[in-house]
Amino acid sequence: MKPAKIREIVLGKALDPMKSETRHSLALVAFLAWVGLGADGLSSSAYGPEEAFKALGTHGHFGVYLALATAITVFIISLAYNQVIELFPTGGGGYRIATTLIGPYAGLVSGAALIVDYVLTISISVASCVDSLFSLLPLGAQPYKLTVEVAFVLFLLLINLRGAKESIKILLPIFLGFVASHAVLIVYGLVAHASGLPELIPDTITETRKLASETSWVFTIALLLKAYSLGGGTYTGIEAVSNNVNSLAEPRVRTGKLTMLYMAFSLAFTAAGIILLYLLWNAVPVEGRTLNAVVFNSILENMGFSGTSLGFALTAVLTFEAGLLLVAANAGFLGGPAVLSNMAADSWVPHKFRYLSTRLVTQNGILVMGVAALAVLFWTDGKVDLLVVLYSINVFLTFSLSLAGLCLYWIKHRNDGLPWRRRLLLSALGLVVTCSILVVTVIEKFFEGGWMTVLITTIVIGLCLYIRAHYRETKEKIGAVDQVFANQPFGSHVGPVDPNPENQTAVFIVGSSRGGGLHALLWVQRMFPGHFKNFIFVNARTVDSHAYGGEGAVEQMRAEANATLKFFVDFCHSHGMASAAYLGFGTDVVVEVTKLCEKISEEYPNSIFFTSKLIFEHDNWFTRMLHNQAALAIQRRLHFESLQMVILPMKV
Repeated sequence: MKPAKIREIVLGKALDPMKSETRHSLALVAFLAWVGLGADGLSSSAYGPEEAFKALGTHGHFGVYLALATAITVFIISLAYNQVIELFPTGGGGYRIATTLIGPYAGLVSGAALIVDYVLTISISVASCVDSLFSLLPLGAQPYKLTVEVAFVLFLLLINLRGAKESIKILLPIFLGFVASHAVLIVYGLVAHASGLPELIPDTITETRKLASETSWVFTIALLLKAYSLGGGTYTGIEAVSNNVNSLAEPRVRTGKLTMLYMAFSLAFTAAGIILLYLLWNAVPVEGRTLNAVVFNSILENMGFSGTSLGFALTAVLTFEAGLLLVAANAGFLGGPAVLSNMAADSWVPHKFRYLSTRLVTQNGILVMGVAALAVLFWTDGKVDLLVVLYSINVFLTFSLSLAGLCLYWIKHRNDGLPWRRRLLLSALGLVVTCSILVVTVIEKFFEGGWMTVLITTIVIGLCLYIRAHYRETKEKIGAVDQVFANQPFGSHVGPVDPNPENQTAVFIVGSSRGGGLHALLWVQRMFPGHFKNFIFVNARTVDSHAYGGEGAVEQMRAEANATLKFFVDFCHSHGMASAAYLGFGTDVVVEVTKLCEKISEEYPNSIFFTSKLIFEHDNWFTRMLHNQAALAIQRRLHFESLQMVILPMKV
């Protein structure tokens, strides 16, 4: 079986990006977006509340404060991020808002933090998923956890390469099962102990005063703030919706806000409810089992389950919980590549992260997320308590930068007639909350793994700075070449000159650089004076994530490409030379150019193909990774089809 056929079976048939119905068929409605993106936040109820509650130690009564604070915080952050959706309907989330409202370097910090965060989203969600499943197994099964985690990451990697919407539909039943089962358990668990609810608040106040008198109010508040901050993992994933607004169905802003509303209500109810269950049912940690498994087991026993039926019921609940964590890990495969593609558009990371596969997903980004997540799991041995620390720091760094950007925006636009005071107050309140959690988490957990998050993020930032500097230098050099050829005078000939298919034909594969195209044209005329009578220009544009991200973006790209080709054709016509142009679009520029060249060779049998390639003085694997090697790939394909192609060096 041919490799192309195997690829089609595994990943699905290629999609045509130029069909108008393709984008609409891929766009996510609010409900599917809630499943695919909002699940990242909802799934954190599997580990965030547990970490917060355990931080209280023997002062479990303070769980009332935690539950209330958790619900309020979810709504504060969600409402603030609704502003991000309004201001940036093409997506980008924390990276785009920090870049636009604060500056490119703030955007870089936010983007680097998000990249690391989404890798950790995959790692912690998969690790927590396996923890839930292994809560059903004997302690002797623990050594096999890492193997199962690796298998789950590879499974998610594969289904995401098939397409975002397909991956969400596969995981949809699991998500619905989690929502239904946990809603029943939380409601029943609260109702079953409803008699204890009236005394809960007075007992909590008494406990608070007692602790404050025995120690101090400073110690009491510090304990609460520590537990609240270490439960910061509960709020992770809220930014996923704003990062991926471009993948939502029209009208995007409304769909994004509705998705955020679904997520806020479901997360606030689930996280706060689980904390109250810990408190009301006196949940105590058990080795090899999550705190959720312990409290759900108690509730199911109270519901009348026992023996085999109890085992089946608990297995179903924890399987749905583990499944939701897989959905959350899937959100990392959606959000991470989206951030990489936005940063690639600004040249912080290699441009290839903007390219789409034949299934119209950012394949390179998905692969990087998967490989990096596997590396993190091997390094941490899948320990959730360590991963939560690594995870929370970058989440709240991004939150803080975004909310700071919103504060600056509303201050600058206070005279524009908008209701800025209310929005500024909301953004400022969110900023205080997220900064507080960030500072406490870094201080408390710096030597327990927090330093590693800071180090990794710093390394990513340094690498991005180096890449950006290289691209900037290369762009300046190409600009200098364009400037030289910009002064090439047009001739006096008026009107078009049609090519004769029987004549010798020079076919130039050109890009967006007019200087590069003229460089190749004049080089050929100088080396083969009078030989070629026809001059054909070919351009194939890559429909990448940036071009495919918004309504009208593809049409704009088409207009720009046609303008460039028209420039070359008009230049030739002005000098009395026969000329024509061909334009193609696709996700793989090599494939599209090859198709166009084969078509041209049939119409013009006496064709020789030419293109330019950037030549660097210090060429190495890194520069080859940063720049498209399409010229060599096209040459290999055309030579295989017995078509002649010459690559002209263009020194920069």
